Amino acid sequence: MSNGGIIGPVNDPTISDLNQTFTASGTFNMPNSGPSPGQVDYLVVAGGGGGGAQEGGGGGAGGYRTSFPGGTKLTITKGSATPVTVGAGGAAGNQSDSPVATAGSDSIFSTITSTGGGRGARGAVGPAAGNGGSGGGGAVCAPQTGGTGNSPPTSPSQGNPGGTSACSPAFGAGGGGGASAPGSNGTTANGGAGGAGSANSISGSPVTYAGGGGGSVYLTGTGGAGGSGGGGAGASAPEGSATAGTVNRGGGGGGATNPGNLNTGTGGSGIVVVLAPNAKVTASGVWSLQCAYNFRKAGTWN
Repeated sequence: MSNGGIIGPVNDPTISDLNQTFTASGTFNMPNSGPSPGQVDYLVVAGGGGGGAQEGGGGGAGGYRTSFPGGTKLTITKGSATPVTVGAGGAAGNQSDSPVATAGSDSIFSTITSTGGGRGARGAVGPAAGNGGSGGGGAVCAPQTGGTGNSPPTSPSQGNPGGTSACSPAFGAGGGGGASAPGSNGTTANGGAGGAGSANSISGSPVTYAGGGGGSVYLTGTGGAGGSGGGGAGASAPEGSATAGTVNRGGGGGGATNPGNLNTGTGGSGIVVVLAPNAKVTASGVWSLQCAYNFRKAGTWN
């Protein structure tokens, strides 16, 4: 049949979900197509905190906030552009007093802000573990207390507190908190494990995010394992290496020993995933010129 100068069958457009993953900061462009008002599901994970040095605690996981599945969607104006911020992971602590471990950076989408993970504490002279999406782990022998999670508070909670440290005879530091569990306390034999992260399938397959970093251990013993969801492992004695949190999973970095191999337990960067149901219009084969014009004018030509 004839369709404005194109010969061939005309296919009806296919309506499908628009699923976009941001591993770096960018812009989410909401199509003009789809249900009205435009609503989207989201996953927003902040950067994980860096692990502390000198028998340091594990870094806390980046804050974890999501509407998927079954939560309250965000309303995004059709045809609008929404900035997306993906938070960086925090720096690992150094053996010297400076620099110390730093918190992860926030990730932001629309009205949703996930707070960066708290830093792991530095042993002996501090500073203390940081508060954040999840709290950093306490260090050997002081400051021993882990940082506070879900700070500032959100509902549902975006994270959990870090674990405390033990002090004698092996000096195990606390693990950083994770999205679904607190960091484990250090013992007199081993560093505390990082808190477990949370699994989410908004991207189409299940992935676990926001695990806490493991705490280190002094003299003898094994560093704490990183929490599921990209947490880095704490350094084992003597002078073991900490591992970094996984990139784009928001995991906390592992704590380092004294003197050990330093600056290795950096926090993992965050991630943002946006799912807009029934917002993508595509078609294969031949389009009529009028149909193509209408979709192009509406900004939904893909």
